[in-house]
Amino acid sequence: MKQRTSQTEHASARADRRLMPWSHRLPAWARLLIDLLSGVAVGMIGTIAHRMGASSNIPYGLLLAYLIVVLSTWCARSRDGASGLALHLIGSSLMVWMVLSGYGPGGDAMIPVGFGDGASMPFFSEHVGYFWLYGVLVIPLVMLVLPKRWFAVPPRLDDERKDSAQVAQPVE
Repeated sequence: MKQRTSQTEHASARADRRLMPWSHRLPAWARLLIDLLSGVAVGMIGTIAHRMGASSNIPYGLLLAYLIVVLSTWCARSRDGASGLALHLIGSSLMVWMVLSGYGPGGDAMIPVGFGDGASMPFFSEHVGYFWLYGVLVIPLVMLVLPKRWFAVPPRLDDERKDSAQVAQPVE
């Protein structure tokens, strides 16, 4: 009997959208726009960050860029499922592959790859661009096949439920 009550309470809490995070309460078009724009932002920020430490063969910038991709992709999938993840992937990969992988007005590349002479350069300085270009595609695709329950966001408890859930502490 106790189990049925908790399941009923959980179902009613899940149905109350006011208890979900702010981005989950928006209309569908706004949530999908957030997914797309966050993908674009991840592509820009990750492209700027991915080369940090590569010249010293310690690619901490690439790890930070990957962390940003993982967190943002998790949010997109938890908010809108596979369609949100797809829009996030489109935004990030278009930004990385189409906009930032080319040469800038001064002839500099944001994602330099393939210098040709690997003997005189550290490994990550030579290859970190490839890791970033392919990682921004592989990470969301891996997250697409992960179980759906890993992306569930439980609703927060409202004040009344918090008060009833707390155990009375003796006053000393």
